[in-house]
Amino acid sequence: MFYSTGRRKTSSSRVFMKKGKGDIYINNIKFNDYFVSNIRRKIIIQPFKVLKEDFLLNNYDFYITVKGGGISSQVISIRHGISKVLLKFNNNFKKKLRLYGFITRDSRKVERKKYGLRKSRCRHQYSKR
Repeated sequence: MFYSTGRRKTSSSRVFMKKGKGDIYINNIKFNDYFVSNIRRKIIIQPFKVLKEDFLLNNYDFYITVKGGGISSQVISIRHGISKVLLKFNNNFKKKLRLYGFITRDSRKVERKKYGLRKSRCRHQYSKR
């Protein structure tokens, strides 16, 4: 069994990979039922397509728990977690995964609100008269 975490903004995912029939469960829901959109499913499966490793997709089960953030953020954090799990499974995948940017964690976060301002940078409107 292999384990890794993936993160983006406020969403974080835990990915467990173990020998099985090729099922993917996200928060105990089947992969196809959790993400209805085809585009989001393709983003999650991108690491397997890049590596041309359909063997892993068909012979290993992935159990994923994800929380926080929005749907897009969750999708990218899951992809990040799957890439890191594949890296633990076989370190030879590193060059290809790094080339496509799947291992790199997107460190952008929401900027905090500052004192005296409405939002992080938005000031109150100045009125001369």
